[in-house]
Amino acid sequence: MKILFTKNIDPSVISKELGEDILVDCVEVIKTNPITTNAFDLKSHSLIFTSLNGVNAFFKNSFKPNEDFTAKNYNKIYCVGEKTKRELRKHGFGTFKVLKNAETLSKFITNHCQHEKFLHFCGNLAISVLDNELPLQNIKYEKITVYNTSEINPLITEKYHAAVFFSPSGVRSFAKQNSFQDMMLFSIGETTSNELKKFTSKQIFTSEGNSLLSVLKLIRKETVNKN
Repeated sequence: MKILFTKNIDPSVISKELGEDILVDCVEVIKTNPITTNAFDLKSHSLIFTSLNGVNAFFKNSFKPNEDFTAKNYNKIYCVGEKTKRELRKHGFGTFKVLKNAETLSKFITNHCQHEKFLHFCGNLAISVLDNELPLQNIKYEKITVYNTSEINPLITEKYHAAVFFSPSGVRSFAKQNSFQDMMLFSIGETTSNELKKFTSKQIFTSEGNSLLSVLKLIRKETVNKN
């Protein structure tokens, strides 16, 4: 079996979960670049991170959150996904709340955090759920773009039994020049699966968690274990 991963992944990680008999190609379909911006006082805003890239660009621009909850200008940190949470920990910061996707984060904020002011550090192609929903609930929300995502749109002539997608922008980039037919489709989380549904009516296998390990376990379940 031959599988296409639409991002670069350590081959040893893949072979550990899927075994040596699976042939794998990794092709980048998007690229990200941090934006240089002047750091400003975060005051008492709550901070939102929906990607690892957002976290890295935030700290590259020398922003300094205040995690002292006894202080006047304390910054609560909300994030989407365990990978984003781990990246925050690498920089020495914890999280007040971790949700699995932007939709569940939006609902949590709407139900429990009406009086907070939010700054969302994200990419130029960040999903618009928070942008659309929070202002409608009179919740103060501002999107701060700290990195750019661009679609590479590669033409892939090799034939694969399955393809694995990791972001809505990755799906769009692939779709520009390639078909989703004749392949099993695997997706990391509901947000990416919803983007795939715009391009195909095929069955989409969606991981329960937003992590690489969760996707690899799903692939093993649906392919390796059934062969």
